This record gives sequence, C-alpha cells and structure tokens, in this order.
Amino acid sequence: MEPPTYHQSELVPMKESRHEGQPAGPAVVQYTTVRVDHTEPLPRDHIIWSLCCLLYANPLCLGLAAFCFSIKARDRKMAGDLEGARKHGSTALCLNIFTLILVVIMIILFFIYFRSILFYLHLILINL
Repeated sequence: MEPPTYHQSELVPMKESRHEGQPAGPAVVQYTTVRVDHTEPLPRDHIIWSLCCLLYANPLCLGLAAFCFSIKARDRKMAGDLEGARKHGSTALCLNIFTLILVVIMIILFFIYFRSILFYLHLILINL
C-alpha cells in the first residue's frame, strides 16, 4: 500500500488573514526571570558506611546504632526536615568513625597478641 501522492497544483498558499487574539503590531516579547537560590547540599545519611559497620564490624553494637541513625536521617530528609536529617547524619558519621577506630585497634591488638603467642611457642620449641 503506497501513500497518496500530491501534485504541485494541489498546494494552496496560506492566506494572509489575522485571527482573533493575534497582536496587530510587531510581536511583543515577554521575559520571565527564574530565581534560583543557591541552597546548601542535601545532608548525607552515610547509610552504606553504617551498613558495612553493621555487617563486618560491630563492636559494642555501635554499627547497629549508626545504622539506626542513618535510617532516621534518611527518613527526616524524605520528610523535608533537613536540620533533623543533618543532626542524625552527623551522629551516624561520628558513630561510624568511632566504630572504625575501635575495629582498627582490635585488629592491631589481635596481631600483637598472635605475634606474642607465636614468639612464646617458638621459645618453648627451641628449649626442648
């Protein structure tokens, strides 16, 4: 099925008539000014870091507390309470940092303890 073809003689030029509502003189240009406020960035909730602290390292249940504050920060942000979201996000950040410091200290102490056990075992085996 082919589309219909039109001949040159069937073309009708547009008529020069004015429609109602069209300005009679030259076109008037209206300008619209949009004011964009430079707002602060949205507060962060640190939920990924809190989830990692909860799953991989959770000394003294600090990872769980950080995860709870992250969820609260996300809920406040969705509700439009940016100040509350900032406060809960800051608390989650502090808990995550404290959890990370405790985990690093525990790992260092574990390696020191393991090294001392190996050292004492080595001394015992040499003296036999």
